[in-house]
Amino acid sequence: MRSPRKAKGQGAERREEILAAALRLFTEFGVYAVSTRQIAQAVGISQPTLYAYFPTKDEIGRELQGRAFALLAQRLAYGDRGPVDTPACFAQMLRVYVDFGLDNPDMYRIAFMSEGQQVRNWLSDAKDVGLTPAVQSTYGVMRGEIAKLHARGLTIDLDVETLTQSAWTAMHGLVSLLIAKPGFPWVEREHLIVSQLGVVARGIWREDR
Repeated sequence: MRSPRKAKGQGAERREEILAAALRLFTEFGVYAVSTRQIAQAVGISQPTLYAYFPTKDEIGRELQGRAFALLAQRLAYGDRGPVDTPACFAQMLRVYVDFGLDNPDMYRIAFMSEGQQVRNWLSDAKDVGLTPAVQSTYGVMRGEIAKLHARGLTIDLDVETLTQSAWTAMHGLVSLLIAKPGFPWVEREHLIVSQLGVVARGIWREDR
């Protein structure tokens, strides 16, 4: 929907308005279907004004993805949890990831559920986007905690990367399906989340511990 044209000099919050409008449009219509003209119209500014803040649509996408990764990394690193030294504590860390995705579904879609070459370009020109700083900022927090457990002999006999990727993909699958398939006949949501967290956490722990 086109917003009323904003007068010159009212641009103090314009950057945030552009990002908010782009996020709404990307989520509703998909990245490829949205143009900078549509974003500008939604904010109530001209395309040249938008370009003064973001030269391309890719720049808007990179900013949105970067914010999502940074916020999730911050929550994983500094969430309200104690040391990760029991299956319950590990499940609590994973719950931070799940809650972030479900509380911020639009941001999660852009950061983790978007596909295609344009989205890969937002992350990096590298062929392996999994090695980019944006992805590692979130993956690295989880990997660091699992590496500590592994070093203490608390995990099953798998390498750190396999353990981390198994836990991460399990959480991503849960979050993305709950976001993308709200009409599926899920069991009670909280019960499902707690159950899966418990399964994943116990799955990496050694049985004799």
